[in-house]
Amino acid sequence: MTRCRLCDSTALASVVDLGATPPCESFLAADQLDRAEPTYPLHLRVCTDCWLAQIPPLITPEETFSEYAYFSSFSTSWVEHARTFVADAVERVGLGADGSAAFVVEVASNDGYLLRHVVERRIRCLGIEPSVNVGAAARKAGVPTLTKFLDPDTGAAVRAEHGPANLVVANNVYAHIPDVVGFTKGLRALVADDGWVSIEVQHLLTLIEENQYDTIYHEHFQYYTVASAIRALASGGLTLVDVELLPTHGGSIRLWARPAEVAGEPSRQVTDVLAREKAAGLQELSGYTEFSARVAKVRRDLLKFLVGAAERGETVVGYGAPGKGNTLLNHCGIRPDLLAYTVDRNPYKHGRFTPGTRVPILPPEQIAADKPDYVLVLPWNLRTELVEQLSFVHEWGGRLVFPIPELSIVETDGVREVTA
Repeated sequence: MTRCRLCDSTALASVVDLGATPPCESFLAADQLDRAEPTYPLHLRVCTDCWLAQIPPLITPEETFSEYAYFSSFSTSWVEHARTFVADAVERVGLGADGSAAFVVEVASNDGYLLRHVVERRIRCLGIEPSVNVGAAARKAGVPTLTKFLDPDTGAAVRAEHGPANLVVANNVYAHIPDVVGFTKGLRALVADDGWVSIEVQHLLTLIEENQYDTIYHEHFQYYTVASAIRALASGGLTLVDVELLPTHGGSIRLWARPAEVAGEPSRQVTDVLAREKAAGLQELSGYTEFSARVAKVRRDLLKFLVGAAERGETVVGYGAPGKGNTLLNHCGIRPDLLAYTVDRNPYKHGRFTPGTRVPILPPEQIAADKPDYVLVLPWNLRTELVEQLSFVHEWGGRLVFPIPELSIVETDGVREVTA
């Protein structure tokens, strides 16, 4: 990478280099285990002119998202998060009691996990989802879905056919597109001139503060502060008017933007979060310099635990096979000698193997059958939900292990976490 994808500057400084890994969602079938896997550098840099953190665009979205292994509806808490958002958004945007005249578009709508709540309210809606397989699942669930990537032409075509959207939702996709300017122009093409755009994306502030380096992977091309998001939105004619701090994905921001012509002054919350980011040093290099050393400690601590468990003859298995987990496994060099297998609720992944590290992925029932000593929870951001879901592990004295923000070994009383 020689130039910033937002401002075209050449002033890019290294934040952390995680080596080279395979694409995080490229799960392997059994007949692929003897084939070579492509790997790509995973090196996070920050532009010291616009402060957008980014990795090189070495993999195209078409390679990743034409068929996708992630189905949002398999996370109970995520579906509930979407339901609450829809209820709040209907009130904020003023879509009306029956929604008869309203139109909502979600970009990267996945399997309809969010728009199904819009459909239930009888509000006209459309999902724009590039992955053929998850888009098909959305349509089967009754959510109108267009199989396309968003760019200015797609946005204009949807507007011409369906009319402008009162609300455009882009949750957990703003980091996934290398052409941030073109994508933002696509959002502006979709939204009505007096409409709203809502974007959820991981907050770089919490990523840095909480050592959340496993959320750096090739699907995520950039990592936003509110300050860099303001610049990105402006590139497409949108202005930030409000921001919410969310606990999702370890710490996210919900950006509320409007066309620049009607935006008005930003809220006090925008000013407050900008001040927090500045105080953390994220608009100067000092805020990034220690991150690499803290990432190295996460790796050392986790490996020390896994090697010790193996030497004691204790069994460790994983829970979940998220993209972030594959960054962690590959960076730490964790293979089946240290992690016998992992399990996942998504049947699509059963019988497959994690990219690079070749850890088998089995159905969740395998944990109760084998009664391991430890369960390494890879989607650590769902800690509250999974402590409850995995409460049965306490029945045989098993314990849960969370690797981030620091190694934490916990017991439960069958319902909740009781020690750390």
